[in-house]
Amino acid sequence: MADSWVNSAERIGADLHVELAGSGSRRAALIRALRAAVQDGRLAPGTRLPPYRSLAADLGLARNTVADAYAELVAEGWLTARQGSGTRVATRAEPVRAARMPKKVPRRATAPAHNLMQGQPDAGSFPRGAWLSAARRALHAAPNEAFGPGDPQGRIELRRALAGYLARVRGVRTAPERIVICSGFAHALRLLFGGQVLRGPLAVESYGLAFHRSLLAAEGVRTVPVGLDEGGARVAELTEEAALKGVRAALLTPAHQFPTGGPLHPERRAAVIDWARARGRVILEDDYDGEFRYDREPVGAVQGLDPERVVYIGSVSKSLSPAVRLGWMVLPEQLVDPVLAAKGQREAWASVLDQLTLADLIESGAYDRHVRRMRQRYRGRRDQLLAALDEHAPHITAAGIAAGLHAVLRLPPGTERAVLKAAAWQGIALDGLAAYRHPDATMPGQDGLVVGYATPPDHAYQAALDALCRALPPAT
Repeated sequence: MADSWVNSAERIGADLHVELAGSGSRRAALIRALRAAVQDGRLAPGTRLPPYRSLAADLGLARNTVADAYAELVAEGWLTARQGSGTRVATRAEPVRAARMPKKVPRRATAPAHNLMQGQPDAGSFPRGAWLSAARRALHAAPNEAFGPGDPQGRIELRRALAGYLARVRGVRTAPERIVICSGFAHALRLLFGGQVLRGPLAVESYGLAFHRSLLAAEGVRTVPVGLDEGGARVAELTEEAALKGVRAALLTPAHQFPTGGPLHPERRAAVIDWARARGRVILEDDYDGEFRYDREPVGAVQGLDPERVVYIGSVSKSLSPAVRLGWMVLPEQLVDPVLAAKGQREAWASVLDQLTLADLIESGAYDRHVRRMRQRYRGRRDQLLAALDEHAPHITAAGIAAGLHAVLRLPPGTERAVLKAAAWQGIALDGLAAYRHPDATMPGQDGLVVGYATPPDHAYQAALDALCRALPPAT
């Protein structure tokens, strides 16, 4: 049956859009339309045209009319006809360029020689073979209903896999019914606040992503900064500071404060849970790189202390790739239905095929193997950065080095802008710490560089470090 269908399709021919306009006979109109299509490039040289019988049926013309049009265009050199090869656009029939519409050459910004931007995993390390194998297995095992409209909560296969994985690796207490699949952290914020599941004001750490603050501001959410120190967010301010008494939720990065580094102190983890319980508040836990810890056992999720007070949010943007638009929210029971209502029945859900593939990747153990392999590689990158500093700039200290994909280099006060300028002269793309500071933060500012060590390919990493060291200020 399949061969018969293919042969039938070949006999019918490909579709071809032509408009028979203008005066004269239908044959003349068809010749003009085909000639124009070749001239303006819509029919490229070598393109095979439909058999004249098929085109005649499509256009409602007599077969002889189309056959005569083809024959005339062959005679003029626009088309070629060969037995067994059909009728094709002649290779010499190049499209005519309109003189009055010159092609503009877009200006391309010069790419930096060294990319040390934070937040980007090693793109060349995406587990293509494992992903492809998981996709094949997932497609083979998927029930037919998986290819239907879908479930706004996400595929049950992925939610089951995540429930087991997050419990085992991050200490999250949940069940598949409490997980909602989204396309990443930003999508989760839009659902929670754009969908009015939660309302502001929202307490945030004094240093964090400006993109997230802008997203919240666009949803009408006011963010109030909480100070930071070596123990992470100073959560005592949630009750002590007058400006924070009205907040309804707090957004924290407890496992690895972003971007300054360091986990939230155990006493503060317990204190923020007590605050949420006593005041009926919610904690948003951004576990953006919790799997990548190098010098000690991973710090478990705050969510494990009280699943009814914490919204746990994660994604694969750091562990796999930001190109895989998959994330998840582990929700308190009372927030599941409101979040699903915010998603709606026609929401642009994450790809079901990607969800099934990720579920297989986790269940097969391939995801664990990939994370372990990348943990080892990123730790090597981190150590290489520290070795370069020790050799060329021992007066510069690095913070936040126990985990993640970036480190913060502490700079002498007042030098950040000058160092960033020097880095740009060295062809380095990276951020200063000031770019992450909340505009209303009251804690003293710090000068520093946020250095992402995961992005450069292996062969280019040492050169990037050498350029970075040349840009650093000398010892005083």
